[in-house]
Amino acid sequence: MSPSHPPRNPRPASGPFRADQLRDGDRYELSAGHPLYRAPAGPVHATGNLRGAAVLDSDPDVEWAGIDAGFAPEPGMLRAPDVAVGPQPAAGRGWIESVPPLALEYAASGQDEVDLQTKIAELIGHGTRLVWVARLTGPRRVEVHAAGQPMRVARPGEDLLAPGILRNPVPVDALFDRADGDRVTLRNLLQRAGYADLEAVRSEGRADGLAQAVLNLLAGRGIPVDENTRARVGACRDPGQLDRWLLAAATAQRAEGIFGD
Repeated sequence: MSPSHPPRNPRPASGPFRADQLRDGDRYELSAGHPLYRAPAGPVHATGNLRGAAVLDSDPDVEWAGIDAGFAPEPGMLRAPDVAVGPQPAAGRGWIESVPPLALEYAASGQDEVDLQTKIAELIGHGTRLVWVARLTGPRRVEVHAAGQPMRVARPGEDLLAPGILRNPVPVDALFDRADGDRVTLRNLLQRAGYADLEAVRSEGRADGLAQAVLNLLAGRGIPVDENTRARVGACRDPGQLDRWLLAAATAQRAEGIFGD
């Protein structure tokens, strides 16, 4: 399918295209059968997507989360939230034939506000419980859209709650700031590994507890731990160094990446 670049607005009530005509990697969404071109994300938007995905996906109650996953609850609709949280999709089924309980959108400069509001309405109309819109221009804020409720704005210092979807509150700043996001991600990953928080790790015995937490955190994220990494972590007696490795284990893509050598 190679639809021409569609006009921004207005759009007629219905169009001829179906979700099954689009392929993985096509830069289009569908609204009422009309293709909507999606340009690549700029660096600020891309960083936001990565940060928000890490914070939400790490929550201990989250079964599955994805970036730009395609949801097609009806033939003429295909929407891809920046970050979506929901149940594990069925394997090999193409587009997800539902909508996510929680969707996170980052709105940067140049945002098509009419389409954004349409997208929110379509998601909520098909069963999404919460849509969070993190604004990347102007003051930091997150607009909270919930089914049957007026939109409200959450600002720095406030928490975002998603009962029944997320176990932990999400501070507004964690969706924007790297340090805040890393702290929330670490807390979540420690809980996935069986620790209430960092203090619970430390209470097990400063060095031994931290060393085991580093290994558990890597294992909990599905990262294989080779024998050299396991031996080096286990032999370390410096709590400060182990603290740094524990923080690195929250985002490292390989076990040896925690050392930063």
